[in-house]
Amino acid sequence: MLPALEAAELPADAIEVGRIADAWGIKGWFKVLPHSAQPEALFSSKRWFLQAPGASANAAFRLAIREAKEHSDCIVASSEEVPDRNAAEALRGARVFVPRSSFPTAGDDEYYWVDLIGLSVVNREGVTLGTVRELLATGPQTTLVLAAEEDGKAVERMVPFVSVFVDKVDLAGRLITVDWQPEF
Repeated sequence: MLPALEAAELPADAIEVGRIADAWGIKGWFKVLPHSAQPEALFSSKRWFLQAPGASANAAFRLAIREAKEHSDCIVASSEEVPDRNAAEALRGARVFVPRSSFPTAGDDEYYWVDLIGLSVVNREGVTLGTVRELLATGPQTTLVLAAEEDGKAVERMVPFVSVFVDKVDLAGRLITVDWQPEF
């Protein structure tokens, strides 16, 4: 059971960015396991939306964040509404959402993964290779995982998301153009 937090509806542009793992210390701080290796959205937003484990899709709580910082392999955060360790422990397992509008602006040729999912991918010849289903961090690079259907069968393709293969990302047009062939 979450502490007495203000009930709120998830914003239409809410993106799940992490999960609360546990309490941290005795003063109400809590550990967040981010879904991204670069969790800037957790630092840029001063209001998070929490969903308790097993809660219905729209049942959320608003949490005003006082401070969030990196600590080892996680983020630790505090809020006026979470005064002590017991209240922080009650947050364990809650999913953390942040409005997409609170994300920092991406730089030139930088993209949030969430913005790439669902985009169509075509090669230079105009052949549709599939739709971005997910992205994988594979060490030195990120890889687009594409889902397609050919001859009635589900097909999966992987395309390295690096400039040598990616010609253009058109977020408004929902299209990525690549130098890649269907048989790769």
